[in-house]
Parts: sequence; C-alpha cells; structure tokens
Amino acid sequence: MKKITIAIDGYSSCGKSTMAKDLAREIGYVYVDTGAMYRSVTLYALRHNLFNADGSVREDELRQEMGNIHITFKLNPETGRPDTYLNGELVENDIRSLEVSNHVSPIAAIAFVRHALVAQQQQMGKEKGIVMDGRDIGTTVFPDAELKVFVTASAQVRAQRRFDELQAKGMPADFSDILKNVQERDYIDTHRETSPLKKADDALELDNSHLTIAEQKAWLLAQYERTVR
Repeated sequence: MKKITIAIDGYSSCGKSTMAKDLAREIGYVYVDTGAMYRSVTLYALRHNLFNADGSVREDELRQEMGNIHITFKLNPETGRPDTYLNGELVENDIRSLEVSNHVSPIAAIAFVRHALVAQQQQMGKEKGIVMDGRDIGTTVFPDAELKVFVTASAQVRAQRRFDELQAKGMPADFSDILKNVQERDYIDTHRETSPLKKADDALELDNSHLTIAEQKAWLLAQYERTVR
C-alpha cells in the first residue's frame, strides 16, 4: 500500500493531537505534534526570561538562542505515544501548562521561529508515512499532502476539554481562564502575518463538537482508507 502524508490542522484544543496520534498508531505511521514544538520553544523562552512584562517576546534575544533549542520526540512504551524532549529533558507535562498556553501564540507568530520549525517538520516528512498536526500543515508545511483535514469545534467545547484534561493530570485549572485563553489564541492564530490558521482549499472539514473520540477516529480512518485506495 502506498504511503502518504496526512496533514491535520485546526483550532487549539479541538482534539487534533488525539486524532492524529491514534491514526498514526493504527496505520503504523510516524506522528509529529508540531504544537509541542512551538510549546517547547515557549517553555525555553519562559525559563530564560525572554518575555517582557507585557507578554511580548524579546525577539532579538530569542533569535540568538534558537540554535540552543533542540526538540526531539521519543516513543513512550507505556502510552504508545511520543513524548516531547527539550534539550534532552522530558517536558511533556511542562509544555501543557496554562502558563505555556498563555504565551505560545506570540512565539508561534514570529516568522523566524516558524521558518526554523517548518524546515524541521518538512525534513521529518520527506519519506512520507507521516501524520502531522498543527495550524499550517496543509497550507505551508505540506501543501501537497494527499489527505488534509481541518478540525473545528466551539470555543466552549474546546475550553471544557482542556479543563478536563488538566484536571485529569492533577494540574490547576480554571474554566473561565481557559476559555479566555482559547478565544485569544483563536484570534492570534487566525490573524498572524506568517502562516495564519486557515482551512486549505482541498481540506476536509470536521466539526467534532458533538463527536466521541471513537466516532472521529472511525471517520478519520475511513478518509485515510479512501485516499490510499
């Protein structure tokens, strides 16, 4: 069976990563969480005081630090899913904190950050047989991907999912703060100058506001099987 590239884009906290990870595991493809890459840069910037008091990024300093930021993924044998490592340190939980969520959009809007990470992502996908999720995979990273999916859900549904996820991990969570964060990220992601979030013309749209994980998994698998036939 031919190997293809699968691009899954969409809004924050709409379940893209869960869908992409599950599909990759089901069909034996490599999975890359591009959001984790931008979150890792954000975590590095927070740890190295690269944000100003108003939340803006000290871009000149970050540009000089980019060569010191190394992001890798290693398969976790217990979960069957890849964990994110920043300079050799496991940061899978650290990058999911609300503090990182509140700072990731300005980092992801910086052109030199996007260019550096997009180049890494394209290198990862050269051999095909890859599922990648993010904001600009079908439009910028892999415009020729054979299967493109654009995932959406209401802001309230997405905030509730994020709240439930943080609570399940025993991490602090306030629903109103999370909803505000989701809405702010939607605005920044769709209005940034470099690779704004938008549906590729040839992408299939999936509103999963009222779908179970099992239902969306079945839908995505059906689209994959139709594409490789």
